[in-house]
Amino acid sequence: MTKTRLYSTALLLAVAYVAAAQSALPQSVKGEPVTSLAPLVEAASPAVVNIRVSHTITRRNPFADDAFRRFFGLPDTPGGAREVASAGSGVIVDAARGYILTNHHVVGDADTIQISLMDGSVHDAEIVGSDPAFDIAVIKVDAEGLTEMPIGDSARVRVGDFVIAIGNPFGLGHTVTSGIISALGRTGISRDGYEDFIQTDASINPGNSGGALVNMQGELIGINSAIISRSGGNVGIGFAVPTEIASSIMKQILDFGEIRRGLLGVNIQTIDADAAQALGNDTEHGALITRIQSKSAAENAGLQVGDIIVEVNEKKVDSAAQLRNRIGLLRSGAQIQITYIRNNEILSTRAELGPAQSQMILGEDIHPGLAGSVFAVASTSDRGGIEIGEVQDGSPAAQRGLRTGDLITHVNRIKVQDLQGLREVASRYDILFLSVRRGDRALMFQIR
Repeated sequence: MTKTRLYSTALLLAVAYVAAAQSALPQSVKGEPVTSLAPLVEAASPAVVNIRVSHTITRRNPFADDAFRRFFGLPDTPGGAREVASAGSGVIVDAARGYILTNHHVVGDADTIQISLMDGSVHDAEIVGSDPAFDIAVIKVDAEGLTEMPIGDSARVRVGDFVIAIGNPFGLGHTVTSGIISALGRTGISRDGYEDFIQTDASINPGNSGGALVNMQGELIGINSAIISRSGGNVGIGFAVPTEIASSIMKQILDFGEIRRGLLGVNIQTIDADAAQALGNDTEHGALITRIQSKSAAENAGLQVGDIIVEVNEKKVDSAAQLRNRIGLLRSGAQIQITYIRNNEILSTRAELGPAQSQMILGEDIHPGLAGSVFAVASTSDRGGIEIGEVQDGSPAAQRGLRTGDLITHVNRIKVQDLQGLREVASRYDILFLSVRRGDRALMFQIR
């Protein structure tokens, strides 16, 4: 090969390398050419806080049995409790009032919360409210000179948009990574069922939870929440709760101090074109109603088993999971417009969502061995059964292996579909055998 050809090849490779490097950045931000993300990072980073949480966990103690302790002459106060610390991230969204968005799983079990700002100052914080189903929490700090991050519209996010993630990975402190939006509307990631994640390849690691996913305008578009990894580290697949969801949850928390989730009162399943055609309907998407709870909002609105819901408040419903999210974000008492298909005719009705709180019972009200858990009927369900809405660490329910998001389908081999049925079956027995679905697994737990 001649020197001229070698030079030309090297020049082409150099040009290709520069082009590839430049393709990792947007061409401009607010009309200004971009050669570095530093200006964006410098503006956004002060609004991201590092969170340190401490809480007490109680392990099951074999020496806790009264007869056992008396036989061996052990003290009356068994051990087993210890304090543990964990780290996460948060985003200041209201500097004047000190409100910070983060994940429920970061602060939900906290005894004490401390946040550290980018300037190194440390402040105590308290929980205002949280929602384990959507994994969003609001905490408050009393501090001056805070910097807030503007909340962007996650509904306008597109696959391929450039983003940066800011958080506290592995407790290292403020760390910035960059990438793109890899996918939208991801489901099947968490156990609780309310899912509509933004997927990104910006590096997200343990400790990034609760941190910011930021667009190129410096706006918050997601709360970093989860990763998929066999090793526990980043593999380029991270997930964030969209601000459309986080903002809705925050508004309910600030308005009421709690989540007042609405209840439609239906069991549903996703329907496709083939299934719809078999039922005599011409549609390619929607949520098929398979069961309607008595005296529910759905029954009052005139919906029937076999109806296919295709829109809620003029927003398209593609699947059962999407309908579940749409309803789950609305508060009890909300008036909603439902478009549905019945006998291949497009119809519409209005429904007033009922209170989901009335569809919850404490585990200890069912059986002492279930203390520390909450059982609930979800606003919509494509799986049937009773969902475990929360399990406290170290509780009797946790010690027996139950987890948040588990779905109880049978008790002592008797099928249960509502809380009344669960109560009735459980009241007949001293020992319960719970048939549970956890993701794709079928499990059975003995409760004494």
